[in-house]
Amino acid sequence: MFSAVLAGPRVTVHLIRRLFASVLEAAETVPRIATALDEVRGTLRHLERLLSYVAEELPELTDQLDRIRARVDGLEERSREHANQD
Repeated sequence: MFSAVLAGPRVTVHLIRRLFASVLEAAETVPRIATALDEVRGTLRHLERLLSYVAEELPELTDQLDRIRARVDGLEERSREHANQD
């Protein structure tokens, strides 16, 4: 009977200890979460800079590809003309 009377406070103490341990564990993870968020923000800033660079360079790359394509087409045309002459 005496153990039944103490069971309630024992369970309460056990639950309080578990709650306290969980709170401590959660508090320990907050700095890690903050560090991870800072790293994510840094990565996003870096990606934004890279995308801005690509967006600025894309028209120039397109022009260069068009010029290369025109040269290749001209070389193919000359090659065909040369083959037809022979």
